[in-house]
Amino acid sequence: MHLLRSERFPAFLLLGAAALGLLFANLPFGDEIIHWSHTEIGPESLGLHLSLSHWVADLLLAVFFFGVAVELQYEMTRGQLNSAAKAIKPAIAAAGGVIVPIAVYLLIAGGSETAAGWPIPTATDIAFALGVLAMFGKGLPTKVRVFLLALAIIDDIVGIVFIAVLFATDLDFLMLGLGIASVVVFAILSRMRSRENQAVIVPLMIVVALVAWAFIYLSGVHATIAGVLLGLVIRQDEGMHARHALEPWTNAVILPIFAFFSALVAIPQVSIDEISPALWGILVALPVGKLIGITLFGWLAMFVGRKKGEKPELFVADILPAAALGGIGFTVSLLLSRLAFDDPTVADEAVIGVLLGSLISLVLAAIFVAARARSYRRAAVDA
Repeated sequence: MHLLRSERFPAFLLLGAAALGLLFANLPFGDEIIHWSHTEIGPESLGLHLSLSHWVADLLLAVFFFGVAVELQYEMTRGQLNSAAKAIKPAIAAAGGVIVPIAVYLLIAGGSETAAGWPIPTATDIAFALGVLAMFGKGLPTKVRVFLLALAIIDDIVGIVFIAVLFATDLDFLMLGLGIASVVVFAILSRMRSRENQAVIVPLMIVVALVAWAFIYLSGVHATIAGVLLGLVIRQDEGMHARHALEPWTNAVILPIFAFFSALVAIPQVSIDEISPALWGILVALPVGKLIGITLFGWLAMFVGRKKGEKPELFVADILPAAALGGIGFTVSLLLSRLAFDDPTVADEAVIGVLLGSLISLVLAAIFVAARARSYRRAAVDA
C-alpha cells in the first residue's frame, strides 16, 4: 500500500495505462476493443444505461474528484490557500497558466469546428506533477513544492468550474434539487459518525453518495461534480480519513482504468494537412502556453507585497520547473477532450494532442526540475 501512496509509482501506472490503451486501439483487434468500450450496461428504467467508457468517466472519476475536493477543503481551511496572502501569488501564476494556453489554443484552433476545445489545455495533473517532482527534485526547497501544489490545486478548481458550467446540458432542476438535498444528507451523516455507530452510518453514507451521484447525473450536470460536492461538504477529519483509505484504489485502479479507456484512440491514417487543428492547438498550448503563462505571471506575482530591496520569494529559475510541470494536463484534460467535442473523430485527435502535449511537458519538466535541484544541491555543498 505504501508504494501506491507514493508520488512516483502512480504516475508510472497512469502513463503505462495510457500507453497500453493507445497500443491496444491500434493493434489489428483494436476496433473490437473500442467497440467493447461502448457496450452499454445499467438499469435503463432509471436512465442509467451507460457505456462502459461513460461509467468509467462519470462514476469512477467522481471518486477521484471526491479526493481532490477533500484536499481542496483542507487547503482552503488549514493549508496553503487558507488566506489571501498565501493564495494570491500561486493564484496569479495559475491565471497565467489558464489565460495564455487558451489564447494559444484559439490562435491555432479557433475555427468554428474546434473552438470549443479551449478549456482542454488549462488543466494540471497533480499526480503526475508531484511524481516528476519527487523523481527529479531532490534538493529543491519546500517553497517550490508548496508553490507547485497551490498552483495545481487552483488549476483543479478552474477545471471543476469549467466542467460544471460549460458542460451542463438540458438541466433538470428537480433532479438537481434532489441531488443537492442528498449531498446535504451526506454532510449531516458525516457529522453524526462515531465509533459506536460507524457500522451503520458509513454504509448509509455510501448509499446516499451513490444516490446523490445518480441525481446529479440525471440533472444534466456532469456527474463528476457530485464527487466534488460530496468532498467539499464532508466533515474534514472524516474526509481526510476517507481520502486516505481510497488513495491506493484511486492510484492503482480508478485513474489507470480511466487513462486506458481515454487513450483507446485509433491513430488517424491521414496526412498532416488533414489532422484536426484541435490536436495542434492542444499540443502547443499545453507545453508552450503553460510554460510561458505560468512563468510570466508567476514572475509578476513575486512583486506583490514585496518591499523595496527585498529578494523575491521565488526566482524565475524556481518558477520555470513549476511552469513546465503545469503543462502535464493528462487526467482532467483527457476528460475535457471527451466533453468538448461532439464529433468523436475530433475528440480522438484531441486526446492524442493531450497525450503528446503532456509527454512533452513531462520531458521539459524533468529537465528543468533536475537542473534546478542540482543547482540547489551544489549551493548547499558550497555553503
